[in-house]
Amino acid sequence: MADLTTDFLGIKSPNPFWLASAPPTDKEYNVRRAFEAGWGGVVWKTLGAEGPPVVNVNGPRYGAIWGADRRLLGLNNIELITDRPLQVNLDEMTRVKKDYPDRALIASIMVPCEEAAWKAILPRVAETGCDGIELNFGCPHGMAERGMGSAVGQVPEYIQMVTEWCKQYYGKPVIVKLTPNIADIRHPARAAHAGNADAVSLINTINSITSVNLDAMSPEPMIGGKGTHGGYCGPAVKPIAMNMVAEIARDPQTAGLPISAIGGVTTWRDAAEFIALGAGNVQVCTAAMTYGFKVVEEMISGLSNWMDEKGYTSIEDFRGMAVPNVTDWQYLDLNYVTKARISQDDCIKCGRCFAACEDTSHQAIAMSEDRTFTVKDDECVACNLCVNVCPVENCITMEEIAVGAVDERTGQVVSGEYGNWTAHPNNPAATAAE
Repeated sequence: MADLTTDFLGIKSPNPFWLASAPPTDKEYNVRRAFEAGWGGVVWKTLGAEGPPVVNVNGPRYGAIWGADRRLLGLNNIELITDRPLQVNLDEMTRVKKDYPDRALIASIMVPCEEAAWKAILPRVAETGCDGIELNFGCPHGMAERGMGSAVGQVPEYIQMVTEWCKQYYGKPVIVKLTPNIADIRHPARAAHAGNADAVSLINTINSITSVNLDAMSPEPMIGGKGTHGGYCGPAVKPIAMNMVAEIARDPQTAGLPISAIGGVTTWRDAAEFIALGAGNVQVCTAAMTYGFKVVEEMISGLSNWMDEKGYTSIEDFRGMAVPNVTDWQYLDLNYVTKARISQDDCIKCGRCFAACEDTSHQAIAMSEDRTFTVKDDECVACNLCVNVCPVENCITMEEIAVGAVDERTGQVVSGEYGNWTAHPNNPAATAAE
């Protein structure tokens, strides 16, 4: 059977599934239940400096986006870092690490952007015996207004500076958690790398307002008639997270920088996709908050079974395998040709493909009087919209057709849309085709 054991920065855990820094990791009770359920590690909810207490709202903290079946697609939160005393958290972390030495325990930290503040807290965190720290440079609300969180993560110079402080005053792995609320994720990643960070984790939550109460005319969640922006997470952010992970993984300036991937991981497949894009492990929050801690059992069994089917004995066997196939648009082969194919045996004659293509795309699907739908090859540009709107999985597929071949259905010679076009000088594939 596949071995899911991971060695991330020398931190070993029985599987790559860690709970992210969030409400599920806010106290000893939660973390013990998580470890008993099978989680490989946790990142303790973000610790702050001693001083004025952190005060969270005593009202709704979450907004949501649902699918048609009420499945939770995205969660918006306005909760701050832990509002429990620092020493209470440290004492609990010490006990948990002692009782679960085989599980990863990471301390998330957010203190003012001052060297003295970091110098003061790091030795106390080290005394817990935790395996490393995660610098929270991502939180987009509440703390950012105080000059922390994403206020630091949006300034590469600050990222490098604070990372260097932590490497100076802390002897175990330092993970820098990056904010997605930035134009180019490579710049903060490069800054973390320049500061000698041991790894980066991403993405933190995305600045958002999920809904507006049209009776009260206020954003939700609503506190005393007013609302605010919060951090968006869950399955809806996964595509954004995967792109940012891939950008760092393929950036020559951060090549080899370990990545802990975060963002919408709900199933084993989500985890496998992130690992294929270079991640050494994954962190999960919304799935646990939606389905409970035991959701990890399905993640573990699903990933293990898939790896067995593929012949992978460890996640290192396929980690990063998709990275070489992530490229920029101008390097795509413009002579590659596919056409849509509709399985008449599977078609339920709903007409979604026809409506979408006829009204919004290339008028490449014909409908007969008995509602039989067929593809007009000479009009089809293989945009894939019909595949995506069809409610029957695999009813519509895309078939690759070699340039120069004769299409048996039409008798026409197939040519690429740009078959005689002078290729972009930076497009080796298209140039070779010429």
